[in-house]
Amino acid sequence: MKLRKKVDKVLGTALAIIMGVMVINVLWQVFTRFAMDTPSSFTDELARYLMIWVGVLGAAYISGKRLHVAIDLLPSRLNKKGQTKLKVVINWIIIVFCLAALVIGGLRLVYITFTLKQSSPALQIPLAVVYAIIPISGILIIYYKLSDIINKQL
Repeated sequence: MKLRKKVDKVLGTALAIIMGVMVINVLWQVFTRFAMDTPSSFTDELARYLMIWVGVLGAAYISGKRLHVAIDLLPSRLNKKGQTKLKVVINWIIIVFCLAALVIGGLRLVYITFTLKQSSPALQIPLAVVYAIIPISGILIIYYKLSDIINKQL
């Protein structure tokens, strides 16, 4: 559990920093557009990439905190033992999905953009760096769900 708390803290701090940078970035965009009458060229792109990172990392963070939206129609009709079994099955489905879609699919996306040497138009950073958050988030979600199953915190 100590490792999970450390992962939560690092992830929460990273999300707060990304959000802070995003706010400063958007404020700079507004300032340069209206006060200087020449909008900054990189801020739209940076805001887009930061929003992707916040969304994907935020999904991992929420998954770890077990605060995601859930429909409890079926679990509410089961007894405690049935609910536990259902939650284990659901966690395994989430693990398989994250492994296939986020980790494997995300790594393929990172590999393809890295191999093709694609970079962003304004910032000129490799798109592989931008997309690297997808497999990282998948690994984090898998860690959280395995931790839930192992520690029976369902």
